[in-house]
Amino acid sequence: MDVRRTAQRLRAVTEELSDLFYERDDVIRTLTVTMLAGQHSLIIGPPGTAKSELARELTGRIEGANHWEILLSKFTAPTRMFGPIDVAALSRGEYRQVFEGRATTAHIAFIDEIFKCSTAALNETLGLLNERLYHPENGGEPIRCPLISAITASNELPSGDDSAAIYDRLLVRLEVGYLADPSNFAGLLRSAADAGAEPARTTVRLDELQHAVGEAVPAVTVPDAVVDALCTLRAALRRQELVASDRRWRQSVRLLQASAFLDGRDAVESSDLSVLAHVLWDSPAQRPTVQREVLQLVDPDAREALDLADAIDELEADLEAKAGQSREALSDWAIREALTKLNKAGKRLEKLQSDSGTAGRGGGAGGTAERVMLRQRAVHARVLTEALGLDASIVQERL
Repeated sequence: MDVRRTAQRLRAVTEELSDLFYERDDVIRTLTVTMLAGQHSLIIGPPGTAKSELARELTGRIEGANHWEILLSKFTAPTRMFGPIDVAALSRGEYRQVFEGRATTAHIAFIDEIFKCSTAALNETLGLLNERLYHPENGGEPIRCPLISAITASNELPSGDDSAAIYDRLLVRLEVGYLADPSNFAGLLRSAADAGAEPARTTVRLDELQHAVGEAVPAVTVPDAVVDALCTLRAALRRQELVASDRRWRQSVRLLQASAFLDGRDAVESSDLSVLAHVLWDSPAQRPTVQREVLQLVDPDAREALDLADAIDELEADLEAKAGQSREALSDWAIREALTKLNKAGKRLEKLQSDSGTAGRGGGAGGTAERVMLRQRAVHARVLTEALGLDASIVQERL
């Protein structure tokens, strides 16, 4: 099995999907890494942020796999997920389930509205995610499921103990929002109006993925320096009262190996630690702190990009607070303060991005600066239109 070819094709998949889904580069790469690690992921975001479409596009690139998808509700019965009762067999006095086409036989799964899992299906869902086992309705030996990875999605965070149990089993947590960059929003509208040529569609065979998950990824070397970095990160987070379980830390090592494999490397490097920014937090309020500590190890310059992001957010908050003021007052603030700070931040972000060798990869200062630049452009556009009253089309040309 040519594992380097597998990694190359998976990189091609991530690039193709990044062209299809604006502002989702890091999400797509992280989902691919999670799949290679044999772990499960959660995409959190409001309706209409392409969570389902993205998951289907990625999972659909695995040729020969059994795909299973379901939209859960509090009324979803376990038999609908794992196999309905065979009515024909029941008429003969036999109690038997039909497993084909259900979670029981799936290699890749997409579970939408995961936290609406019914109480009746909770234990079986946890068994599927944890041990890849299903206990049949009529008893007997548990069935081993071939599940490699599940992508789950939700519009909201869990609110009860039952859903919290599932939340804990999803190693990677990704937040998505609406498009921030006006130019990307314009591109989205153009793509809706013009179907254009059929996009490239690279695929990976099921046996190639299984070999990568089962053999190639676990064979990636984890140097002592990376282990030391993980210990340093754990201590830094504990000082801020952010504590992840030993199980989560242990599973994170496989993510690092998968990240290195996807990049075509035989050993983990410090840059791979960037994926942990999606692993070591429980609530979104904790994510910025985790991200800063992770990036401090990956690339200290990335922290500067995050500091600039905070300053940009403050300017946007100032703009919203000034709603209702006179046009003259808004214009004066925009010219004297907002645009000066935004332009300065934009130049520094461009410098951070150009100086970094990780630009476009989703990690380090380059990837972070790239994401913060989206915020900078979005706030810059708002100031031009809302504070200075410029026409949106003129703003688009300037951006």
